[in-house]
Amino acid sequence: MQNNITLDKLKKGEKAIIHSFKSNELPAKFYELGFTPGTSIEIKHIAPLQGPMCVNIIQQDSLIAIRKKEANLILINKI
Repeated sequence: MQNNITLDKLKKGEKAIIHSFKSNELPAKFYELGFTPGTSIEIKHIAPLQGPMCVNIIQQDSLIAIRKKEANLILINKI
């Protein structure tokens, strides 16, 4: 398991567990959407040209699109 890489480094189909956040400035909407430490996620789609990425929050079976800039703030442990 790789420790503390950022979410934006994952490729389509890869799974990870959210570890923590690089900044306390992360908007509250991410917590509300399910991006909390200990949550299992999977990358479903990545838009071309630095577009958003579609993340499946496995426990909730929900798909969330986030910007790469925001994904860079989320630290994960790759599974």
